[in-house]
Formats: sequence, C-alpha cells, structure tokens
Amino acid sequence: MKKNIFISAVLFFTAFLPACTDLDVDVESELTPANFPSTQDQFIAATGPLYSQLSSNYAINYWRLQELSTDAAIIPARAGNWDDGGQYRFLHKHTWNVDHPTVRAIWEWGFGGINTANRVLQIFEGAAESATRTESMAQVRTMRALYYYFMMDTFGNVPIIKTFGNTDLPATAPRAQVFAFIETELKESLPNLNEATGALTYGRPNKFVALALLTKLYLNAEYYISKPMYTEAVAMADQILASNKYSLTADYFSMFAPDNGPGIQETIFAAVYDANVIKGNQFTRYAMHYALQQKYRIPFTPSSSLMTLPEYFNKFNLTNDIRNNQWLSGKQYNVDGTPVIIKTTNVGLDKDYKGPNPTAAVNWHLEIFPNLILENEASMDIGNDQLSQAYGVRSIKFAPDPNAATDRHQNNDVPIFRLADIMLMKAEAILRGATATTVGGELQTPVVLVNKIRTRVNAPLVSSIDLPGLLEERAREFAWEGWRRNDLIRFGQFEKPYGFKTDSDPNKRIYPIPATERSLNPNLTQNPGY
Repeated sequence: MKKNIFISAVLFFTAFLPACTDLDVDVESELTPANFPSTQDQFIAATGPLYSQLSSNYAINYWRLQELSTDAAIIPARAGNWDDGGQYRFLHKHTWNVDHPTVRAIWEWGFGGINTANRVLQIFEGAAESATRTESMAQVRTMRALYYYFMMDTFGNVPIIKTFGNTDLPATAPRAQVFAFIETELKESLPNLNEATGALTYGRPNKFVALALLTKLYLNAEYYISKPMYTEAVAMADQILASNKYSLTADYFSMFAPDNGPGIQETIFAAVYDANVIKGNQFTRYAMHYALQQKYRIPFTPSSSLMTLPEYFNKFNLTNDIRNNQWLSGKQYNVDGTPVIIKTTNVGLDKDYKGPNPTAAVNWHLEIFPNLILENEASMDIGNDQLSQAYGVRSIKFAPDPNAATDRHQNNDVPIFRLADIMLMKAEAILRGATATTVGGELQTPVVLVNKIRTRVNAPLVSSIDLPGLLEERAREFAWEGWRRNDLIRFGQFEKPYGFKTDSDPNKRIYPIPATERSLNPNLTQNPGY
C-alpha cells in the first residue's frame, strides 16, 4: 500500500507535470479535457508528488532544524569527521547564518511543496466537477496548509503564494497573515475531507489531519500572533477524541517500527517511507554505533554520528517506563547475551594511552557513555578513538531495519500527528487557561489525559501536573519526532543554555531567509537579527 500511491504518482507526474518548479510552464498546453484526472485513482496519483515531496526532507533536513537546535539531539565532530563545514555545531550552538545549507534546503523543500500544491490545484480546477474532485482539492489545500505551517513555524514571515505560474516576485507576508491563511485553508477544507481512517486514507489528509493541524496552530497562537487560542485548541482536539477513530497503540514502539503503517491506530498522519521507492528516512544510518551492525542485522555500516545530550537522556527516569528503552546506553550485548566486542589496540581505544604497549591488541566490550566530552570546544569535536566514538546515548526509537536498502534508507514511516499529541496538546491548553471538557462521558482534565499516556507505557501515574511537568512528559513521549524546537519555544526554554550552547538570542526562534533566496527575490524581507 505504501508503494502503490507513490509509484503511480511518479508515473503520473512524469507524464503530466514536468518542470514542477518552472513557473513559466503553461499548464493548459500540457493537459486537455481528455487527460484531466477523472477517476479516484487518477486524482490520488496526481496528488502523490505532494507526499513524496514531504517525505524527501521531513526525516532528515527538516528534522535537523527541529531537533539539532535543541537539547534532544546533537552531531559532534570526530577528529574533523562530521564537521561538514560546521553546519551541525552551528545548529546546536544557535550560530547559524543566512548561508546555512540545511536552512536553504528546507526553504526550497517547503516552497517546492507549496508550488506543487498550487500546480495540482490548477489542474484540478480544469477537471469535471465531482465528489472526488471536491475531496481531492480539499486534500491538496490541507497539504498546502501543512507546508505553510512548517514554513511559518520555521521562518516566521514568508510569502503567501496561492496560484501557480505567477511570475511576479512575492513579498514577505507577516506571520499573522500566514497564520490566518493556514486557518482559512483548513476551515474551508474540513467539510470536504473524508472521515475514513486506515489504509484508505493513510498518508493523505482526512478530516482529522486538518483538525490536528488546527490544534497545533491554536496551541501555538499566543506565540505566533500574540493571541491566546487555547479554547479553540481544545475544541479541535475534542473533535478528534470524540470521533473514536483513533486509539493509543498498546505497543509503543510498534508506531516507529519498519513495518508500521495504516495498521497503527494511533497515527493520524505520517511521512511515508519505503527503502527502495520513497527514500528519506536514515535514522539508523546516523544514530547507530557501527559495532552494532551485526546485532541489528543492518545491511550497511552505520556512521554513529547522531546522539542525545546527557541532560535530555536524564529525563527518561520514570520507573518501568518502556519509553526508557528507546535509548542505548551502557555495556552492549548481542541477542544471545554475549558481549559486543571491538577489536582494537590500547592507543586505538584511548588515544591518550601512556602505557608501555600502545599497539598491543585489545578486545574491548563496547560501552556507550551518556557523557559527551569535547577535546576541542571551538569545533565541538569529541575525538575519534574507540572511547570517544562511544560517547553519547543513541536512539533506536525508529528501529533498525533489516530490510533497509544498501544506500542506507529504511522503511519506517515517521509520525507527524498522533493521538498522544492530541491528548497532551489538550492537557496543555487547559493548563494554559482553557476549560476542561467532557468527551464520551469522561471529564478530561490534564491529569486524566497525562495518565492515559503514562498507563500505555507502564509509567507511574501522576496526581497533579503543571506546565513544566507537561514539557517533561512531551520530551519523553515525542523524543526525536520533530517537535522539540516547537515545544521549547512555546515553553520559553529555547534560549536557555543546554549542551555546549550558550546563545540566548530570541531572534533564533526563527531561521533566516536564505541569502540565495533574497538574491533571487529582493522583495523578501530578512528576519530580525540576521
């Protein structure tokens, strides 16, 4: 199912939609009434590029902007390796500038998705009216709103582009206007979106995807537009909760496994991945220690570059909480219980070895250390002997995939919205001033909602919860799911020191408009502080 939509989409896009970024193409010259989409399969195929575009950068470059800029993830250099021009330490230390390659890549990715949505909408407008056409246009508008949400959240003030083929250079719109545009798009699309869940709508927007995005929009409204909208956030969340279309998945880690998909009852919307067809998920490539390749039957050698910070790892301290198991720390063992052994030398193990036998052979039992010890602060370099390679707790939340491709792409879909987020967003909105509401005969207070999450993961129940406690719960529940930057900003914690970062500039809450984009379009106004 994952492959069919996207393969057909690629074929359709090749036939009908060449030069998707060329604003000068005359769509009418390519399409006639005879080949406009008319069947449901044709409309699905036509919208496919919106989703393949989403997957192309969501789990790598977009993820890096949202997580490497926080306390949740870090890529240090290793004796010069993994410095890559400083791009990862710039994200960690909040010292990025207008030329940062990942910032540029995400600007192009986001507006590539918006441009594709505009073009597909223009095609659909030429198709004959039908219920399928109406629903498909609502899906495309919802996807355009999602891309705009990512861009507004990441860059703040961005141009609003509603039509395809307009060659006028757009000006930057204030964040409040972008917020209003997203809200209008979603509200107008809602009546025409399907309420079906499961395989029929998996990976494409249904009504509940739009409601989830509105919940996220309203929860952040006080930050985005200086207008609290917590009551509205609860109202959107309640429509999802009252529908009974979704439920918390009993097996927490199944939501992130290589075979996840429409069978997961908690996932509302996900970026879909296939190791051979829909590439872009490389969590194992970056996060796994190379010596664990055989244990997890990984068909490539991992790079062991991505890890978490000790202070973030320390949040996973609740007794019996199965979410603690998403991290690898301490001595490592094979499936049969034997130790994972690295064959090295004394000096290969520890470059500072001063004993009499530096080249003597050593069989070292791999131990992953939570601490990160820099040998060079300026370059955020931890060194490259075996001990330093074992610094930093690694994540296996998106489980290593034995069926991954040899080019290091894996099959795990990445959730964007899931029911647990809806519950914790509702709890937060109530803590911030909204009134607790009843759903299905149950008064859902923040304590009730948090305890639903904790019950699922066998963690101790709470008798009370406040906003700092809720932020800690979100850290445990959504580790490495791409929401940490959003959360820290909303809770006023993004400027706090963590790891090796001391920068406290509030202008870093949004990224700069890339210099390359402003050179092409002088109507774009740069964000403050850049």
